Amino acid sequence: MSYIISIFSDFAKIKPVTLSVILAILLAAFLLYLMRRSVKFDTKMLVYGALSIAISFVLSYIRFYHWPQGGSITPASMLPLFIFAYYYGPGPGVIVGMAYGLLQLIQDPFIVQWVQVLLDYPLAFGALGLAGFFRKNLSLGILVGGFGRFFSHFLSGVFFFASYAPKGMSPIVYSLLVNGSIIGVEVAICFAVSLIPQVRNAIEEIKKKAIA
Repeated sequence: MSYIISIFSDFAKIKPVTLSVILAILLAAFLLYLMRRSVKFDTKMLVYGALSIAISFVLSYIRFYHWPQGGSITPASMLPLFIFAYYYGPGPGVIVGMAYGLLQLIQDPFIVQWVQVLLDYPLAFGALGLAGFFRKNLSLGILVGGFGRFFSHFLSGVFFFASYAPKGMSPIVYSLLVNGSIIGVEVAICFAVSLIPQVRNAIEEIKKKAIA
């Protein structure tokens, strides 16, 4: 018996942070598996999805502000993901957003617990795909998708980051202020950029080719 136990003894050396990441990735993969029948990616969709993730990932490295506990204000790094959902709908949008969220987990992890990891990464960025419910109104889609990401971060802040709140401040108020300011500015930047006539015209022209 002791020999059998010794075979698995190295599992005890796995750090809680590593275990949290593994569990979050497995749960995200399970969610993607459940969605596999409702979403079918063709070659063109895969290409546009990969480009959206790549552009967003590059833009995420340009940070106007970086919160110590995670979260940044960037030059519209979420916009390519909103646009992808606008082109192809909520199902593909959620999947691409979750894939991007896992990349963010690798790029800029801040880990407290595995549920927090799930809320702050795959679920938060997957929520950007809610913009796909508004395929005739990109601006409204950006607001709804942005709120979806905010709400996921807000829940994470209330339940897992309450200790960071100033003494006497409610965790709800703290999470609302922190996530509202960071995500709110991020969404506002995406919203403003999407309204620039040249940008909007380019988005609509590319849409014709993307869904042709």
